[in-house]
Amino acid sequence: MKNPLTKRLPRELRGEFGKYLVIFLLILGSIGFVSGFLVADGSMLIAYEESFEKYNIEDGNFRLEKEANRAQKKTIQASGVTLYENFYTEEALTNGSTLRIFKNREQVNRICLMEGKMPAADDEIAIDRMYADNNHIVVGDTITGEKRSWKVTGLAALSDYSCLFSDNNDTMFDSVKFGVGVVAQQGFTEFKKEELFYSYSWKYLNEPADEIHEKEMSEDLMKVVSRETKLKDFVPRYLNQAIQFTGDDMGSDKAMMLALLYIVIAIMAFVFGITVSNTISREANVIGTLRASGYTKSELLRHYMAMPILVTVIGAVVGNLLGYTVFKGICVNMYYGSYSLPSYVTKWNGEAFLLTTAVPLVLMAIVNMIVLGRKLTLSPLKFLRRDLSRKKQKRAVPLSFKIPFFSRFRLRVVFQNMSNYAVLFVGILFANLLLMFGLIFPSVLDHYQEEIKDNLLSNYQYLLQVPLSAGDDDHKLENLMSLMYFQYLTETENEDAEKFSVYSLNTLGEQYKSEEILLYGLTSGSQYIPLEFKGSGVYISSAYSDKYGVKQGDVIRLKEAYEDTVYEFQVAGIYDYQGGLAVFMDQKLLNRTFELGDEYFGGYFSDTEITDIDDQYIASVIDLESLTKISRQLDVSMGSMMTLVDAFAVIMFMILIYLLSKIIIEKNAQSISMAKILGYTNGEISRLYIVSTSIVVVMFLLISLPIEYWIMVFMFRAIMMSSISGWIPFYVDSVIYIKMLALGTVTYGAVAALEYRRVRKVPMDEALKNVE
Repeated sequence: MKNPLTKRLPRELRGEFGKYLVIFLLILGSIGFVSGFLVADGSMLIAYEESFEKYNIEDGNFRLEKEANRAQKKTIQASGVTLYENFYTEEALTNGSTLRIFKNREQVNRICLMEGKMPAADDEIAIDRMYADNNHIVVGDTITGEKRSWKVTGLAALSDYSCLFSDNNDTMFDSVKFGVGVVAQQGFTEFKKEELFYSYSWKYLNEPADEIHEKEMSEDLMKVVSRETKLKDFVPRYLNQAIQFTGDDMGSDKAMMLALLYIVIAIMAFVFGITVSNTISREANVIGTLRASGYTKSELLRHYMAMPILVTVIGAVVGNLLGYTVFKGICVNMYYGSYSLPSYVTKWNGEAFLLTTAVPLVLMAIVNMIVLGRKLTLSPLKFLRRDLSRKKQKRAVPLSFKIPFFSRFRLRVVFQNMSNYAVLFVGILFANLLLMFGLIFPSVLDHYQEEIKDNLLSNYQYLLQVPLSAGDDDHKLENLMSLMYFQYLTETENEDAEKFSVYSLNTLGEQYKSEEILLYGLTSGSQYIPLEFKGSGVYISSAYSDKYGVKQGDVIRLKEAYEDTVYEFQVAGIYDYQGGLAVFMDQKLLNRTFELGDEYFGGYFSDTEITDIDDQYIASVIDLESLTKISRQLDVSMGSMMTLVDAFAVIMFMILIYLLSKIIIEKNAQSISMAKILGYTNGEISRLYIVSTSIVVVMFLLISLPIEYWIMVFMFRAIMMSSISGWIPFYVDSVIYIKMLALGTVTYGAVAALEYRRVRKVPMDEALKNVE
């Protein structure tokens, strides 16, 4: 025999269709987006990992001053590697960006064509897809450089440039100002020899067992190459950010997305619990009769849990279907907006299904079971009497008669719905936190760019390309002569130029990932960084101090990259500089500490451009554009996601207020009906019930702002520490608070209009029902 209670479910769904619809849509959207993200993330990570073998990605590359001859290649390859020519040139384009151009690679670092066709004629080129998107270039367009122009025939992903790092020492890639492309073999011969960079890729004949073994093999190879030729640059794959950064970063957002999903589901579960609890209060007589007729607590518990669980299951199933279709495409586009990834194939993700379906379902069941189970433990007699309190009836909070009647009534409404308002506060707090995150992110980046303009050490910092052979201990005299000759070639007559020594160390990486710290050795009486050094004390940049919480008097410990050698420095003070993680010390102390020689220097500060040093001796130039690269790229990569976060926050805010306001109106339906019988107009009744909720909402919006600020400080710091090299100071523009209050007020205004219609629909005969 079928359970008669089952027949009530369709009637309940029809009667509460609006409530269940908005909850269904929120669950569907949350599960769908997170499922789509996990599927996209998993599928693209698999495509990235498979690309190493599929496109035969190099084990490393090095650049020589001139092309290696046959004998040199033979000697280098005898050390257990296969060499491949990977020459390139760089062309400054009229759009203000730089394009690194290779000839089409068919053996190593092969290319994934995404759109169009590969170049065939001399004046044709295929360029990186992400660079093309960011610069609004499409197939068929013509790009123009200083000397020549090309027709774009295809958009591609170069397997050794999944992240567009122009320099391996950069803290952030730049897919706006830097791109890569390939031309046909014949087209590449059009470049003159002096325009070429002689880069070689290598593959090991026997793959290293692990990263430590790989480091040892690459160091041995570097010694061989530097003995045979003049080495300009040497980058093994495990250090190549253009290859490794994508894999390290992908998947790091997974924990945050799952946390977002579970918070939303938990809030929805409590909303379900309150709505069902309200239903039980409304149907107390029916439940009392059913209990008295022999229905057990567990049967009623299953009945009242059926609809929330059913809505969650349907939302999860439909959400997963949309996750594999619509939302997956949105998340894939986000990844393609950040990285130059090859084409991928959607893979079934069992973990995503478990995390986005089973876990939310269990969470929803547990919360509802706790809320409903507690209610249903009351005796049938209490239900029949509509006495659902567990304790003796408390006296109402005494209110002064001096308070106007409407104000007293509103306070009573608030006191009677404290549990509903508590959930509303949590919902507002979370929704506003999402909204603040979406609004703050662009503001932080804009503020950082403005602050950097006024916080430069100098307009230009020139870091010199010191010969790599200088580090070969087997040929000390030869290398000393090479270093002296290099310093002679890098002298300048620019009167603004000031020499400094430079060295890089890494943080220990005990709690967070290890990152590079730049050590500046300053001359006495520096005009750019006027610091006075005493003894062995050092100064650190304010960015270093802010990120790692280092104060004056502390001791910092830094180590050589991929080595165990650790150095300790006493912090004598903090220097106001947000442009990088830096340590400032006396030049003689730096040169002595790292055994660089008394006359060594590694760069120049200058307020004007230095033009009398050959570009081949300059490793990198740190100026305003390079310092703001990180904020510019984050804005490009994350801008679209922030818009989605803002939209989701506003929708969630509206849904929560709608649901809880609806519950309050339903809970007081009998009182509203009685007020109508007594002659109160719809407007007056709205002033009693809707205005009270309006006041609470505005109050919650104001109270939540400082709480959200400190949560955001914690979250922003956690993101910066775990995911991003360098430091961007946290900043909140006061306009953001105004925007949040305005959005919250306008959103609630729309909900209040809907609730006013609900008040108007409450019939007068409601007061005649459930009369005790």
